[in-house]
Amino acid sequence: MPAISRPTSKDVAQEAGVSQSTVSLVLGGKWSGRVSPATARSVRSAAERLGYRPNQAARNLRLGTTRTVLLMVPTLTAPFFGPVYTGAARVAARHGFGVVVSTWPDDAAGPADSPFAAPDEAIDGILASSMAVEALGRFRGTPAVMLDSGPAGRPGAPVPTVDFGVADGMREIAAHLAALGHRRIGHVAAAVDQWTFHARADALAGAVAGLPGGVLTRSACAIDVASAKGAATRLLTAPDPPTALVCDDDLIAAGAYKAARALGLDVPTDVSVTGFDDVLLATALEPELTTVRLPAEELGAQGMAALLALLDGRAPAPLVLPGELVVRGSTAPPRPR
Repeated sequence: MPAISRPTSKDVAQEAGVSQSTVSLVLGGKWSGRVSPATARSVRSAAERLGYRPNQAARNLRLGTTRTVLLMVPTLTAPFFGPVYTGAARVAARHGFGVVVSTWPDDAAGPADSPFAAPDEAIDGILASSMAVEALGRFRGTPAVMLDSGPAGRPGAPVPTVDFGVADGMREIAAHLAALGHRRIGHVAAAVDQWTFHARADALAGAVAGLPGGVLTRSACAIDVASAKGAATRLLTAPDPPTALVCDDDLIAAGAYKAARALGLDVPTDVSVTGFDDVLLATALEPELTTVRLPAEELGAQGMAALLALLDGRAPAPLVLPGELVVRGSTAPPRPR
């Protein structure tokens, strides 16, 4: 069976009895003042009869745009980044853009290899999550917005940012534990060199230092259950162990649960545990986890909105999205000594 060819702009021009350039003006929405309304109606009617659809790829090539945005994330295995993509793709689709995703390794400042041979030509903009701003240099000036990467977008800086209020979230956790009576706090900290984890650590240290009799101990780990279990075990077997474990991530909190139970300790009677992010795991744990909810989908949506503004020649202001403390069953007053 012979292939059915798609109608072309030449076919539309012949059907309407006009030139191809007239077809391009009308279907491109640029005919006003250059083509009569009657001719424009004739061209649109011919295109409709023939079932003509413009070749978007060719149109983008002529305009020097791909209408494609690259979302860079540290990993695709962490549940946190799925909603970030969902939010970005939702806003992008409303404006005729697509979103592709690539990862960069945790031990590097940015992507070791771009998914494109010439990223500055194959994409229109970049959303870079949890990445050092210096790493954007390899993209040769492609417009970019940093997500959850720190205040690189402060007024006068070259890269706009959308961040979470992680420091405030950590201070809320500290205040919640202090109100319950905890003074010996253990920090199960993510051993990842990213702004978001440095900000959490600094905020927690400052909050505990401000507590009368407050003591903070810290043990670092990778963001996985086994490593977190080891770090939490080190804290809980110290001579004067903490009565609460503050974890940088909900997955780390799952490791803290395992450490406590391996030592015969009950959560929260013997030790309170908190997390960060509020991914689905937080309500799968028993007891359900007290944590800080970060609006991941909104991060992607606001980041994409900022990038579209940047592509439109505007200068989006830095934005900080607040977290929300969600108190569940993993925190309680400390056991009397």
